[in-house]
Amino acid sequence: MLDRRLYRHLVTWLGQWPARQPVHVVGSTRRTEPGWDGRLHPVIGVADPDRMVLSVPPGRTERVRELRHLPPGKLLAALPEAVGHDDWYGYRAVFRYTLAPAPLPEVGEWLPVDDPVVPPWLRPFGGEVLVVRDGAGRYLAGAGIKRHDRYGHELSVGTEPAARGQGLARRLVARAARRVLDEGAVPTYLHEPANIGSARVAESAGFADRGWWAYGLSSGTTN
Repeated sequence: MLDRRLYRHLVTWLGQWPARQPVHVVGSTRRTEPGWDGRLHPVIGVADPDRMVLSVPPGRTERVRELRHLPPGKLLAALPEAVGHDDWYGYRAVFRYTLAPAPLPEVGEWLPVDDPVVPPWLRPFGGEVLVVRDGAGRYLAGAGIKRHDRYGHELSVGTEPAARGQGLARRLVARAARRVLDEGAVPTYLHEPANIGSARVAESAGFADRGWWAYGLSSGTTN
């Protein structure tokens, strides 16, 4: 049975769960409102091994439904024009979640995002971020929480090149996941299919690959 928190997260985030057909297109006003980072996310999709829910702006549902027969690659290529963002591009990521993070030793400290040691990439997450510093107080690695809604929080992690290979990323992800669960939400983790390093971090932290996928659009700009 699907965890109740994950179910509520998917219903809230997408506007519908589960899918009632192979590609279930649903219109959601959340696709026209700023997301966790203050930016628009005009397409969000999640697929389990059997079916997919594709959440799009309400006025674009019929146009996107015309694309449901396309294979994933062609569907991603057609989505930007279909939702009125021709210069964006579609992407697919491995979607993972956990209810039992790996019992790894804790590392890092929770700091407010406006702390001087926090790097620019972590600041848009808001609230507190989990940071590892070296003996001189310099940033080595960090994890942030994307609070999509009260039921589902997505984790992101990054490590400075000089600090890689020490297991910091997996320990940060496991600790952040425990905090998310303590707050009553389910922790999720997304990564590119070809990113073997990120996949290993996820597996080591307790995020199994269940054959689920996430879909979305990106403008190509970074925070």
